[in-house]
Amino acid sequence: MQDASRNEAGKEYLQLRRIIAAKGLLDRQYLYYAVKIPATLAMLALGVAVIVVFDSLWVQMLNAVFLAMVFGQFGFIGHDSGHRQIFRSARNNDLVMLLAGLVTGMTPSWWQDKHNAHHRNPNQLDTDGDIEVSVFAFTEQQALEKRGILRFVVKYQAFLFYPMLLLTSLSLLGGGIAYLIRRERVRYPAAEVTMVAVGIALYLTVLFLFLPPWQAALFILVHRALAGLYMGSVFAPNHKGMPVLDPGAKLDYLRQQVLTARDVLPNPLIDFAYGGLNYQIEHHLFPNMPRNRLKDARQAVKTFCQEKGIPYHETGFWQSQREILGYMHEASAPLRRNPS
Repeated sequence: MQDASRNEAGKEYLQLRRIIAAKGLLDRQYLYYAVKIPATLAMLALGVAVIVVFDSLWVQMLNAVFLAMVFGQFGFIGHDSGHRQIFRSARNNDLVMLLAGLVTGMTPSWWQDKHNAHHRNPNQLDTDGDIEVSVFAFTEQQALEKRGILRFVVKYQAFLFYPMLLLTSLSLLGGGIAYLIRRERVRYPAAEVTMVAVGIALYLTVLFLFLPPWQAALFILVHRALAGLYMGSVFAPNHKGMPVLDPGAKLDYLRQQVLTARDVLPNPLIDFAYGGLNYQIEHHLFPNMPRNRLKDARQAVKTFCQEKGIPYHETGFWQSQREILGYMHEASAPLRRNPS
């Protein structure tokens, strides 16, 4: 009976995929990316030009904020290429991902390995690394297992969540370097080591060559902190505060992807700032769908879920923040009731 039910659920996903494919929403969007990638490179060039030309501290601090956004946009391009959204050729997608890694310092193989594991089992304990984070707890059991300073952090994690995201950029950089050192499943060992080394060297050279040392150091602090906050803030609404599945939980692909994800209601600013990841349900159902077609898929997916009785959760930006922080405060409640 269980196998028959799972087979029927699998047919539902195939039915939805046929609907999406018939609308042409899985077709490559070469023109979109032919504009998007050069435009993002142009923003990077503008930020570098400001570093070279201006010596005003306040101009450079504003530039650090601007380049934090630009680095986030390169992260989204790397994300799209990692999901094979841009080209049919894996090699061409990998070249774009290496470019994004050169700019941001992230290691493509590490990110892809980690992110694909998340996509296979979103919000599932023991298999999704995004909810197996030492400094946060997403269940009461995780909270009770914390010790030392981590116990204190988790106890007040709803208040510390966004300040802690200021460290995201360093965490992503360090995680990738550690992955390279361990020589895990690195697809392009020489290219990726070179890319990370050259990217960091260029970043530091430009800053310390054209800015006074103390100003360059301050620029790095502001830029990296805000880039981390930006990326972490975009990732957080995707799944945080949505149902967490027990290890070994058996849900069909369609329901696991929909039930554990949250869409943030679209508008042009949200679509740009989130790099399309505000359509998280659609992205998880069709990871290789080009970013600019996710909006068009939203209504079809929403209607299909309503017909099948599958809860489809979307909310506005501010409500998503309330849901995330409220959930994290509730998950850490046992530590406040039992402080020992």
